Amino acid sequence: MPSHLPPKSSQPFEPALGLANCHLQTIFPRYHRPRPWIRTQCQWLKTPDGDRLAVHTPVALRDDADTPLVLILHGLEGSVESPYVQGIMESLLGQGLQVAVMHFRGCGGVPNLLPRAYHSGDSGDPRWLAGQLRERYPNTPLMAVGYSLGGNVLLKWLGEDGVDSPLVAAVSVSAPLDLHASSRRMGQGFSRVYQRHLLKSLQHSLRSKARDPDLARQMPRLDEARYFSNFRNFDDHFTAPLHGFSGVDDYYTRASSKPLLKDICRPTLIIHAEDDPFVCNSAIPSGEEVGKSVMLDISKRGGHVGFISGSLWRPRYWLESRIPEFLLEHRSIRRA
Repeated sequence: MPSHLPPKSSQPFEPALGLANCHLQTIFPRYHRPRPWIRTQCQWLKTPDGDRLAVHTPVALRDDADTPLVLILHGLEGSVESPYVQGIMESLLGQGLQVAVMHFRGCGGVPNLLPRAYHSGDSGDPRWLAGQLRERYPNTPLMAVGYSLGGNVLLKWLGEDGVDSPLVAAVSVSAPLDLHASSRRMGQGFSRVYQRHLLKSLQHSLRSKARDPDLARQMPRLDEARYFSNFRNFDDHFTAPLHGFSGVDDYYTRASSKPLLKDICRPTLIIHAEDDPFVCNSAIPSGEEVGKSVMLDISKRGGHVGFISGSLWRPRYWLESRIPEFLLEHRSIRRA
C-alpha cells in the first residue's frame, strides 16, 4: 500500500514542487503507483441485451441508510486496477463509505459478449446498474464519481435524468465534455503520444474480442492501420457504427455532455485543469453553462486526472481529499 496518503482536509489545488508540468502531472501516478493494492471481488451481471457487466467491490455491500454507496466509473481503457481508481477507493473506504467499480464493457481484460463495446456517451449501462443497486439496497444513498471518459458518461447521465436521477451527489474529473474539441486536442503536440498509446490498447482489446469468429465477422477489419491513426478515424470506423451512430460527427455531438450540464439537478462537482492535455480549454464550461446544482472546481494546473500536490518527494493526491470532502457534505441528502 502506498505510504503517501491524502491530507485530512483539502485546500485549493497547488501542483507539487517539481511536478507543475501538465504531462508530469498526468504520467507520474502511473509510475509512482504501478501496482494495485486493494483487492476486490468481482460480480458479473447479465444485461438486458444479453451482454455482461463486471462490478468490483472491496467488501460485501450492505443496505445502510447512513453509509452511502459510491459508484466509480473509470476512464478510457481503465479498470479497477487503474491507480486513480485504487486511490479513490482507499480514500472513500477510509471515510466510511461503500464503493463499487463498474467496468465498462470489455474492460479489465475480459472481452464482452456482443460486437458493441463502450463509448464516451454510454450512459445506459451505469443507469441500468444504478437501478439494480437501488433494488438490492433500497435504503442506501447512491453517489458516483467519474474520471475522464467515465466523467463525461456521468455528466451526460445526470443531465439526461434531471430531477429523476437516482444519485444524491456526483463528482466528475477531467471529463472531455466536448468530444469534437477533445478529438482535435488529442492530435496536437505531445498529446499524440497519449492518443497512440490509447489506440494501441483499444486495438488490443478488439483483437481479443475478435478471437470469437462470430464477433469478428461483425466488426471492421483490425489490420487497417488508418483506422487506428487517430481517434477520429477510430471512432468513425468502430465506435460510431458499433453503437448506432451515423458517423463520427453524429457520435461526438450526441455523446458530448456539455450541452446537458444545465439540466443537472443533483449536487455535482466538476473538477478540471486548464492545462489538461486531453481537453481543449473551449470545452471547459463557465458558470452560465451549468445548472444551479453544479459546482465548478477549475484550476490552472493539474494535467489529466493528475492533481498531485505536495512535492516530488512527498506527493499528495489532492483528488483523494477533495472528492470525499464533497460527497460527505451531501451524505445526508435523500433521493426524492
